[in-house]
Amino acid sequence: MMQGFDTYEALNKLSLSEDERSRISGCAGMLVESFQILEGFDTSGVKPLVTVLDIQNVLREDVQVKAIPRDELLANAPDARGGYFRVPKTLEGD
Repeated sequence: MMQGFDTYEALNKLSLSEDERSRISGCAGMLVESFQILEGFDTSGVKPLVTVLDIQNVLREDVQVKAIPRDELLANAPDARGGYFRVPKTLEGD
């Protein structure tokens, strides 16, 4: 089994069967082996890429626009308090 998998499982609040752990650990192990093979290649003369496509920035320019006042934004909120939207609790615990 992949080292640290129990910690990963606990952090992500997963409850996996032994069969699921074995399959996932096997796949993760293959990924680690693949990266170890790639680490063996000399890439010192290779420029880092953000994308493989030959494109320039296709995003619009950032343009500052007038902000909507907070009171106006919260006017139709089903529940607002202290200048913030109130929403139901989604996480368990403290």
